[in-house]
Order: sequence, then C-alpha cells, then structure tokens
Amino acid sequence: MENSKLQNSTHNWSLFLILFLLQISTILAKADQAFDYADALGKSLLYFESQRSGRLPYNQRVVWRDHSGLTDGLEQGVDLVGGYYDAGDHVKFGLPMAFTVTMLSWGVMEYRQQIADAGELRHALEAIKWGTDYFIKAHTSPNVLWAEVGDGDTDHYCWQRPEDMTTSRQAYKIDESNPGSDLAGETAAAMAAASIVFKSTNPHYSHLLLQHAQQLFEFGDKYRGKYDGSVGVVKSYYASVSGYMDELLWAALWLYKATDNENYLKYVINMAHDFGGTGWAITEFSWDVKYAGLQLIASQLLTEGKHQDHARKTLEKYRSKAEHYMCSCLNKNINGTNVERTPSGLLYVRQWNNMQYVSTASFLLIVYSDYLKASNQKLTCQGEAISHEEVFTFAKSQVDYILGSNPQNKSYLVGYGPNYPKRVHHRGASIGSYRENKGFIGCTQGYDNWYGRDEPNPNVLVGALVGGPDCQDNFSDERYNYMQTEACTYNTAPLVGVFAKLSQLGDQKLGGERSLPLVASY
Repeated sequence: MENSKLQNSTHNWSLFLILFLLQISTILAKADQAFDYADALGKSLLYFESQRSGRLPYNQRVVWRDHSGLTDGLEQGVDLVGGYYDAGDHVKFGLPMAFTVTMLSWGVMEYRQQIADAGELRHALEAIKWGTDYFIKAHTSPNVLWAEVGDGDTDHYCWQRPEDMTTSRQAYKIDESNPGSDLAGETAAAMAAASIVFKSTNPHYSHLLLQHAQQLFEFGDKYRGKYDGSVGVVKSYYASVSGYMDELLWAALWLYKATDNENYLKYVINMAHDFGGTGWAITEFSWDVKYAGLQLIASQLLTEGKHQDHARKTLEKYRSKAEHYMCSCLNKNINGTNVERTPSGLLYVRQWNNMQYVSTASFLLIVYSDYLKASNQKLTCQGEAISHEEVFTFAKSQVDYILGSNPQNKSYLVGYGPNYPKRVHHRGASIGSYRENKGFIGCTQGYDNWYGRDEPNPNVLVGALVGGPDCQDNFSDERYNYMQTEACTYNTAPLVGVFAKLSQLGDQKLGGERSLPLVASY
C-alpha cells in the first residue's frame, strides 16, 4: 500500500513538473515571439518594386507588374516617366513620394551596415534611386518642379491595372508664379539625404543630387507659399495642412548634414522660432508634418559640441520638443498630450491609414534610443528619467504588433507570415497580372469584374503596410475598406531601417542563424 502511494506521488509530481515546464515555455514563447525581421526587411523593400511607374528594369522581381505611364509628361513637353505610385491608385504625388525617399535614405544612413548584413543594401539603394532619378527629371530648371502626374478625381473613376491606364496624365508644376515651398523643401530634403547615402558608392550621382537639393531649397525659400494653393487638384488628397515652414527647416537641416555648410545650420537656428521648430510640440510625424523628425535630428547635433552658446540654446529647445514627441508616444506626458492607444497598445492617431503614424513613430523612437545609448543619456518625461532600453522596447512592441502580435494574430505587413490581408485595396494587385493576360481591361470593367470579388487578390502586394486596425483593434479585410486595407509607400519606408536594426538583434540572439522564412512567396 505504501509503495502504491509512493508511485502515485511520484507520478503526480512528474505530471506537475511537465505541466509547469509547458506553462513556462508557453509564457517565454509569447514573451519573445520569434519574428524574422530580416525576412520582413527583404519584403518591405520588395514592395517598392510593386509601386514603380515607368519602364521596369531587367532585374524587376515583382513579375506581375509591367511597364506603365510611358507617356507621362508628353503633353507638357517634359519627360516625367518613372517614380512611384503612392498607394493603390496611379497618381504620382510629389510630396508623399519625396517623404518616402527621405525616410528610405534616413533608414540607410542609420542602419546601412545592418541592411548590408541582411543582404539587402543593393535593393535599398535601388529603391531610393528609383525615386531620385524621377526627381532629377521633375526638376527641369532651378525654379520649376513638376508636382504631380495624373489627378485623383479622374483616376478614382476607374479600376484598372497601371499597364491599362486610360485616365488623365495631366502634369502640374510649381514655379516662381505658383510657389510650393513645402514640396520644394521635402524634395530638397530627399535629394540631400540621398546624396549622403550615395556619397561613398556613387560620388558623381551624389554630387548631382546635392546640386538639385540646393537649388530646390533656394527656390522654396525665395518664393514662399503652400503647394496646394498652386496645384489645386491635390487638395482632396495631400493637402499641406502643416504649411511649408517645417519642410524648409527640414530641408536646411538635411543640407547641413550633407554639406557641413554652417549657413544651413544658421538657417535652422535663426528661423527656429518664426517657423515653429522650437514652438510646435507635435504628436505625429508624417508626409505632412516634419517637426518631430526635424527636432530629433537637431537634438543629435548637440553631441557634436562645436556650437556656440546661441546655437546650443536653440538646439536644446529643439531637443525639448523632440522629447515631448517621444514622451507622448510612451504615454508619459501628464498634461494629456499623449498619443492614444488601442486596447492592445497600438499607437492610434486617426482612423484613416493609422499605421503610417505607427511606422514613423517606431523609426524615430528606435533612432532616439540609439542616440541616448551612444551619448549615455536618458529621456526625461515630466521629471522621470527613461532609459534607452525602455524607449527601444516600446518601439519594438509596435513593430511586433504590425507583424502579428495582436488580437487578430494578423500581420499587417502583406505577405509576411501565414495570416495577412488578402484583399488589399490596390488596383494592380486585385486584377489578374498583365504579364499573364494582356487583354485590355477598361475603366469600369475593373469595377465590374474584379473590385467586388470576394476572392483574395490574384497578386500578393508583398511588403505593403496596410492602414491597419481601428481604435478597438478590429480589422476588416475587404477591398472596399480603403481606410484599413489600402497601403502607401510612406507607410513601409520607415520600417526598412527599423527591420534592419531589429534583424541585427535577432542575429545576435540566434548566434547568426536565422529561422526559416515565415512568408508567402512573391
């Protein structure tokens, strides 16, 4: 009898131990969900090939796309072939395209080695150059920049592949009589940032970009005005709500980084107050509102230690506003100016395409975390000292939410993981590939035969970051639900640097051995 009790006791203890170990392993698995950030990096760069306009190169990897927009600018007597479609339609909008290129360039500047280690540097440089090649074409003289090709109103009447486009390809420009300082400023920033990226590998191209950037900044600063006042067709799509002052400061700062010319820094210092650089405490960073990014880069200049007292005091004011942004993301501002969050912790700025603000915030937080670590400083929020680890951990939580650590167990990066949006609001992806079926699909034919289908899109828009869930973490994967299922180039662009940084950490954890890809093929 005693022996039987002993056996039962031993059996129960073994069972308890097994259950305990299973529970611990489950907790650890959830706490450290294995995301393949290097795979996400590769896919994010692939997305830009899906968005290409113009004549596609021989090494085009997204094979369901073909040449499109080959007569862009012809009516106006200028070559505007190339560039990017911003989202699921076929207008080429200059302002979001330029911001996309600025963010891609910044990501490569910060994490070039990590991108190279992941084997993706060539693709990153190609993504940037596809945009800057177009900007060179669009900047036809010192004070002329072509702002847009096509218009949103006529474009939205049709549901067609880009290869079949029958909508207007009217082009619109800014010049001395029709200024657009915001567009000129952002394009200057993009070209200045890209000039830094190409300086070591393609110095001639880098110099050419810098010349264009300097001319565009001078043009935007001399002939001041909002571009949506000159290009009225853009107002319903990419209106410049924040005005042009942030873009002029932003451009000057990138030009300072590219040239080390003190005159550009003086501009950033002298115009700081009048242009709101040290006045605006902002809780978003986007294609329209550059203040938080500007304030962060100005903060980084403080570590140089070569600035005079007046400049240093102004840079300290910039840092104060940069910290306000960081603290608002971390929910550490006690005066109520924090970014809202969904119940599961996703940053939530607004209903339409909210993920763009999550990706830009993740990038700024990770860059600032690196800055704090390198300078041995802490972030101060309402008197509380926040470590660089805490800033980084929160940014990582946002990225992990994007990749599937959310109530839907869904990756909002298309093509990543087993569960991702299958009905992305995107003309080209939702219609059978032109390379497989060259039969013309008319303007309304696409709506009739493809738009309303329940089936998943025939082409996977790999690497696209869709608009994402609502304020309650709910998401409806429907083609007509464009607020949530449309993706934009400026959503994915900041993630390139973020994924590169996180992939490095994954390598360190795995001892250099990456897990197998979690993804659908493209």
